[in-house]
Amino acid sequence: MMFPTLQQKLNRFLELEQELQDPEVLSNSAKFVEVQREYGGLRKVAEAIRRFNALQDDIAVAEEMLETESDPASRAYAKEELKSLEIQRDELQAELEEVVTAGDSITRGGLIMEIRAGTGGDEAALFAGDLFNMYMHFVENRGWKMEVMESHESEMGGFKEIVFSVTGERAFHELQFESGGHRVQRVPETETQGRIHTSAATVAVLPEASEVEIDINDEDLQIDTMRAGGPGGQKVNKTESAVRITHIPTGIVVKCQDEKSQHKNKAKAMRVLRGRILEAEQMRVAEERAEHRRTLVGSGDRSERIRTYNFPQGRVTDHRIGLTLYKIDQIMAGNLDELVTALLDFDRQERLTGGANSN
Repeated sequence: MMFPTLQQKLNRFLELEQELQDPEVLSNSAKFVEVQREYGGLRKVAEAIRRFNALQDDIAVAEEMLETESDPASRAYAKEELKSLEIQRDELQAELEEVVTAGDSITRGGLIMEIRAGTGGDEAALFAGDLFNMYMHFVENRGWKMEVMESHESEMGGFKEIVFSVTGERAFHELQFESGGHRVQRVPETETQGRIHTSAATVAVLPEASEVEIDINDEDLQIDTMRAGGPGGQKVNKTESAVRITHIPTGIVVKCQDEKSQHKNKAKAMRVLRGRILEAEQMRVAEERAEHRRTLVGSGDRSERIRTYNFPQGRVTDHRIGLTLYKIDQIMAGNLDELVTALLDFDRQERLTGGANSN
């Protein structure tokens, strides 16, 4: 097998297959759900590894036949068969390389995205709203699902902050590199002199973490309830439905007030909290591994300026990979495929050339 880590994944898949037949696991619903979830995450990878191993065996048989067979017709058949098998193997090897270099992101479906207006006042809030619409259209184009978890609208339109979840196959894998500072250069609608203003918004992409991955003890939480507030500070309801959760060990604070039900707000806030805790852990691991790589596209540093949207010039520039596209209207309409593919390809090459020690 070309990649030892893949063989380990297959071995773990086979262990889980046995566990799912174990009476003790079957009688423990929590354990069964945990095992089934891990099994489901590894299934596609395990099946691909099995196909790759079978192709390697078939290639060995065809090569032996080519060496030992003297009949011209049989040799021609073996030669043709070998060529076909090698093409299949090379295609599958490329798929498996992506699994190795992408790490766990390729098997993780869900994410939580946070967009916050930065410098620029009302114009920054409008830009945050534009970014939300851009991602919303991209999610719709992919056939994924989106759910708004928390939002604070600006009086002029747009958002001071919006938090939403996205679920779908490869969703986290494709959107993981959107974290960072997004800058816009354009003439605001309120600008009478036609001057170009610069404003910014920050985007954070958090992996959607399950209760199995991030086990949070009740004693580590401080939960406060309050009345939900609307734009400009006015009260939007008279019950204490808003929830603020503080994770004492990490100091992470999450607030949720979009739902009228306190129970629903708490459930949403817990989802965001798990995502932020998992993100912090992944950042720690990434920093440890960073010394093995020349650059780290997905550093996730929210203060780092990653992209500029220049409306007068009609261009979008991703500063991490030096890519400029003069397609700002298409990109703002959710056509992010070219950017997403370029970032994934760049990161894949970086992992292949500089990440050998981390796989």
